[in-house]
Amino acid sequence: MYRKDDFSRLEINLNGCLDNYRYFRSRLKDQTRLLVLVKANAYGHGAVQFASLMEEAGADYLAVAYPVEGIELREAGIKAPIMVLTAGTDFFNEIIDNSLEPGIPNLYSLKALCEVLEKRGVTDFPVHIKLDTGMHRLGFMTEELGELMDFIKDCPQVKVKSIYSHLAAADDPDSDDFTLGQIALFKENADRLSSVLAHKPLYHILNSAGIERFPEYQFDMVRLGIGIYGVSAIAGNHLSTVASFKCKILQIKSLSQADGTIGYGRHGKIDPEGTVIATIPVGYADGLDRHLSCGKGYFTVNGHRVPTIGNICMDMTMLDVTGTDAKVGDTVTIFGEDPTVTDLARILDTIPYEILTSVPRRIERIIVK
Repeated sequence: MYRKDDFSRLEINLNGCLDNYRYFRSRLKDQTRLLVLVKANAYGHGAVQFASLMEEAGADYLAVAYPVEGIELREAGIKAPIMVLTAGTDFFNEIIDNSLEPGIPNLYSLKALCEVLEKRGVTDFPVHIKLDTGMHRLGFMTEELGELMDFIKDCPQVKVKSIYSHLAAADDPDSDDFTLGQIALFKENADRLSSVLAHKPLYHILNSAGIERFPEYQFDMVRLGIGIYGVSAIAGNHLSTVASFKCKILQIKSLSQADGTIGYGRHGKIDPEGTVIATIPVGYADGLDRHLSCGKGYFTVNGHRVPTIGNICMDMTMLDVTGTDAKVGDTVTIFGEDPTVTDLARILDTIPYEILTSVPRRIERIIVK
């Protein structure tokens, strides 16, 4: 029986993943805890599979964006502590039932959670308080700390497990003064909040770029996201490739100009001396950005870089394999070692995150060594 993963798959390199884990771990003090982000289907790598790998590797915490992502991990048997970065206010019962730990960015959310906890008779439920130090997306502003402190010091329903913030430009050397200002403000406000608590919570502000460029500010925990997936904030620092998107050639055609054009809109032009095309079972529904059409993007087959020809379709793409030895059944690398996700991001004027998270769940994730 035909399955799409017979032709296309996202290979997750176990050794590459562990190499990156060890690299980032080596930049930390022994006592510093390491949180790994597995939100957005583990940045497209497969949440359950990747969370399991990180749990086995020794990650102290996992983090997801939404409650449903954390519930998926719990139902799959993941036991590690799971932080929910965007907990909202409508799913606190599910968060409690699944032993998830919500990030709390404002007093409204905190009060709503405490009401639910009080009705259920729960005390000391772990929460993570987010401070806004300049990202201006979510979190308590400096002027809101007083009201937060007054409320939380008399709230037995919750226990502040950590205080955290998010760096806006840790990967940009031109913004280092801003980043250092964020870190200083975070420390000042976290200390203020901690002063009314009966215990010392964990502090964390460093993301992947921060771990690489500002390890002296690792505090009690760091959050490892894109770095574990093989993308570094330091030019020339080549982390191990973790994900390789591959497929197999479905058909080869040798065309002459008399055959007309190739693909939708007739944008694929045939060379006067003839063109050999390969059709692959991957299209924009598989995360292949349509802006890579008509030779703007390239992939590799048998060591050859081959450009797209014509428009990328929903489920298929045509490649110009003229002059290569490509044949039906050969493997084509969409991204991996060549091109890398960074290469494709550069062509598309975007970031590697978008490339990785665009690969849908219909593409099989396979762990390889």
